[in-house]
Amino acid sequence: MTKPATTRRINDCFGKARAEGRLALGVFITAGDPSAEISQELLLGLPEAGADFVELGMPFSDPMADGPAIQAASLRAIEGGATLETTLGLAATFRQAHPEVPLILMGYYNPIYSYGVDKFLAASVKVGVDGLLVVDLPPEEDGELCVPARDKGLAFIRMLTPTSDAARFKVLLPDASGFLYYVAITGITGTRTADEASIAAASQRIRASCKTHGLGDIPLVVGFGIREPQQIKALAKHAQGVVVGSAVVDRIAGLADKSKSANIGVADVLSFIKDLKGATHSAKLAR
Repeated sequence: MTKPATTRRINDCFGKARAEGRLALGVFITAGDPSAEISQELLLGLPEAGADFVELGMPFSDPMADGPAIQAASLRAIEGGATLETTLGLAATFRQAHPEVPLILMGYYNPIYSYGVDKFLAASVKVGVDGLLVVDLPPEEDGELCVPARDKGLAFIRMLTPTSDAARFKVLLPDASGFLYYVAITGITGTRTADEASIAAASQRIRASCKTHGLGDIPLVVGFGIREPQQIKALAKHAQGVVVGSAVVDRIAGLADKSKSANIGVADVLSFIKDLKGATHSAKLAR
């Protein structure tokens, strides 16, 4: 059976990075932050700046897993009129401009539930979304979204944490798809720096469990607490991908300052992403 195009884009992304001996770089931004126009400019510029895949945050008024930076981004977006409908519109524009770059929608279940699960999944497939990362929907509730999403050909990204043990892996891993997202810190985003030693130990545990569950080749991506190029260089020994979010959103916050030129500000954000991309080439990739 041929894999859906959505899954193919994710597979191709990590396959290309692996062939080049580097990490795949994921970049998170919040849809509509700090305005619809600037958000679209940023989103469309991410691949040229070096993003191998994009996580587009769905604005929500109570983003409980996120720290101050992304909380503020959601509020700026909502105050500017961002909705799930406008987020899907941004996704459609992105897909038209970048037909081969994976796009993951990341966020919380409440906006999806309010919008309507069937309507949301149909719209996500139509606009070319590749996968979903829903922070507050555990595997015990897979019937709500995970199962119907995968039936539509969307990857459903599992999140693993420093407190996930072997018993939890048994629940999380069997239905994993796309890639695994390792949350490198306990707590909320953007508040602490990830520790390489703990990531290395977690990577070994996760890889062993993946083999047990027949997921030996699924990419492992590290996020939360990754802020600097130097961290990315170290992580190449332990993962196949990395996501940078709060450090990018911190820079986007400056674009909300009306005294600054939006074009210069956008260029600065994209320049930072270029620096992050350079770091993905600097260390031997984990196998």
